[in-house]
Amino acid sequence: MRRRSRGATDPAWQTLLRMMPLRNLSPTESQIYLRLRDVPTNQHDAVLNFTHGHPLALALVADLFAQREGFVFTPEESPDVVRMLLERLVQRVPGPAHRAALEVCALVHLTTESLLSQMLRIPDVHGLFAWLRGLSFIATSRQGIYPHALVREALATDMRWRNPDWYKELHQRARTYFTQRLAQVVPHEQQDVLTDYIFLHRHNAAVRPFFVWQHHTPLFADQLQPHDTDVVAAMVQQHEGSDAARLVRYWLLHYPQHVTVFRSSIGQIGGFLLPLELHALQHAERAADPATHAAWNYLLLHTPLRPGERATLWRWWMARDTYQSVSPTQSLLFVHMVRHYLTTPGLAFTFLPCADPDFWRELFRYVALERLPTADFVIADRHYGMYGHDWRTIPPVVWLEQVAARALSPETPLPALQDASPIVVLSQDAVVTAVRDALRDILNPQALRHNPLLRSRLIAERTGFRASEAEQIAQLQQTIREACERLRATPQTLKLYRVLYHTYLQPATTQERAAELLDLPFSTYRRHLKAGIAHVAAVVWQHEMGSPLR
Repeated sequence: MRRRSRGATDPAWQTLLRMMPLRNLSPTESQIYLRLRDVPTNQHDAVLNFTHGHPLALALVADLFAQREGFVFTPEESPDVVRMLLERLVQRVPGPAHRAALEVCALVHLTTESLLSQMLRIPDVHGLFAWLRGLSFIATSRQGIYPHALVREALATDMRWRNPDWYKELHQRARTYFTQRLAQVVPHEQQDVLTDYIFLHRHNAAVRPFFVWQHHTPLFADQLQPHDTDVVAAMVQQHEGSDAARLVRYWLLHYPQHVTVFRSSIGQIGGFLLPLELHALQHAERAADPATHAAWNYLLLHTPLRPGERATLWRWWMARDTYQSVSPTQSLLFVHMVRHYLTTPGLAFTFLPCADPDFWRELFRYVALERLPTADFVIADRHYGMYGHDWRTIPPVVWLEQVAARALSPETPLPALQDASPIVVLSQDAVVTAVRDALRDILNPQALRHNPLLRSRLIAERTGFRASEAEQIAQLQQTIREACERLRATPQTLKLYRVLYHTYLQPATTQERAAELLDLPFSTYRRHLKAGIAHVAAVVWQHEMGSPLR
């Protein structure tokens, strides 16, 4: 090795040498190299996930296996390799702010100036962004900039090992940024934001095998066109058979507006989603398909819908070539499902059938999708396993926060399943009673401790799953006051607000005294009080049913 190194730098040899760039090796080439270097086969995936085929990284990791008997590779436990790679690839960083900017760029999917500013809490980051953009290992896409995969992995691994508290802080800031963006962007931009959000989970062992992240999405979501029907039906027939193809034609004929197809730039369909709104189907329609029949029966037996609630069955989800296997299209389909969860008002339950339910078990457990064997169904001797989620017990916003919290510690059970207080699914009558009691006790936090609204979807979505009891009580008080304030909007309801104000918010000594202050006959006062409570309960019920993210 020393003799070759001297020769490469010896002036006598330089006229005979030609420098050639060495591209990243393909996965197949990388595995051949690792086998030639006697790296154990069961270690190949871990090595490839970190090196992405970079020749220098592969060589450095292979050296470790050669030097250490019984060595098991994990980036966090091989800081010397990470340090050497960073020294070769990143070299000198001008200062701490530049280092922090690099770390942000390594953590998130795509970096923009606005994201960098909020993550670093620096108002003007134009200079930092320009420096990042000028680095040789930084690429540019339509939505932002991103580092070479190996540089990203090396920087993120080094940060997690060297300064885990800073890594967790940046992770939290990124989640906050994307959560805020989800509520701000127009619907067609939510797909990109959700992709960025899910990307934060890429190091999680439960998520990594099931998502393919791309900086340039080759497909775009579109509505079903009349000429697409045969293409979609042929796709279903290829993967599920003629009986399933007959069923999909039935649903395409009756509910074409529900279908989302994913097209390439030349119009070719790469996959599709067909959700069915179970609550809106007629009895004969539900009975026409074993999947809708099984899902609806599960709802009736286990978790009936309340008035105004909705249930969605993802009847078909597939990529044209890879069906329900892991692929860029499948990842895109899952992102659209998450968007549906976050933006559908009144969503109570969703069902997701799988041709291979065991394959998805680990990922779906991670994201709190429950296996529902009693909702399984069979079509033409082919068995489909059903997963589902009750959004009334873990609402979408809370669910997203909880799943994100596990990105840093995948071995920790979801708080909603084990650690957090369960959410109570209240009937409309129960909400009316709870609102009446909350108004009565609004100035008495101790009494509010026993109000069922404290464990409702409404409060959980507003406080998050980590809130203390005191924070939940404060949120309940604020929610009731806000509902009362809405009565001030019109002259017709202002009189109801005044009755509630003098009875509960700033109460008179007695109801009789309140009627006197309002110059109302007591019977009129009581009628207005009842109407005011009903209005507040209606507002709370509307929120309890789940309002969309946007």
